[in-house]
Amino acid sequence: MNLVAWTIVVCEIGFWVVILLGLLIRYMFKREKLGLFFLALTPVIDLVLLIVTAVDLYNGAIANRFHALSAIYLGVSIAFGKSMIRWTDERFLYYVKKQGTRPIRKTGMDYAYHSMKGSILHLLAFVIGAVIIVAMIYFIDDTTRTKVLSGTLELWLFILGIDFAISISYFIWQRPKKEK
Repeated sequence: MNLVAWTIVVCEIGFWVVILLGLLIRYMFKREKLGLFFLALTPVIDLVLLIVTAVDLYNGAIANRFHALSAIYLGVSIAFGKSMIRWTDERFLYYVKKQGTRPIRKTGMDYAYHSMKGSILHLLAFVIGAVIIVAMIYFIDDTTRTKVLSGTLELWLFILGIDFAISISYFIWQRPKKEK
């Protein structure tokens, strides 16, 4: 694996470490502001990945799947980051602190709407990641060095279409299971 691949791994681990630290400090040590500080560090992790990717490409690296994956990671992190933190926060509060209400599993039309909301966030992640990929292609300005980036964008668009088709199907055919 190359530097960008290892940076993606480190950033993903770092993302979850700062979230867990933030939640531990917030709820176990009752330090609300310090816990919020750690939760607010997640965009810094994204910035580190962006810098490493940009420097690697600037130094003449041929764009590979890890450079494309870094753009996907950034798009997903920005689009889904707040909801992932909220999801983790709710479960931490209920399962670790034994406070609050049990997280409710969505069923029926609630599930269909939740799935569509996820697809819309996926679209936002795609737009953010696509802008980063197109910017890489534009700044490198050498199709032989950016072929993988273009291919990744096409594959991601196809996957996005499948995501929307599945979400739409919940409204039309599948009717997600009813509450017990």
